[in-house]
Amino acid sequence: MKNLKYLVLGVLFGIILTKSEVVSWWRIQEMFRFQSFHMYGVIGSAILVGLVSIQLIKRYRLRTIDGETIALADKQYNHGVWIGGILFGLGWALTGACPGPMFAQLGSGVAGAAVLILAALAGTWTYSALREKLPH
Repeated sequence: MKNLKYLVLGVLFGIILTKSEVVSWWRIQEMFRFQSFHMYGVIGSAILVGLVSIQLIKRYRLRTIDGETIALADKQYNHGVWIGGILFGLGWALTGACPGPMFAQLGSGVAGAAVLILAALAGTWTYSALREKLPH
């Protein structure tokens, strides 16, 4: 029962992703082919909401839903960021899905998303196994 709020938020998020068509393979392909502004508008809106949200969190020292302090630590740049970004983008372009929409795709009946989820889990496991050997 404690995690019900997260389930409800996750389902609502999935509905929003589906209704806004960001889980559509066609919309994603349009974006990577520069044929439509739709996905860029959604991503730009998300960046704007994130910027405003972080500023509000910092300015008003907002807390989590459980009352815990939100700590936003500064991050240092490393070369793995752009390498990872390229790999992420290639995977996104090839599969037509990124981590959030994969679950929404599965929930909306796209059976192939199960393969993508398993591949993402395998990639995450591989990273955790090799983490100590990678440059950070």
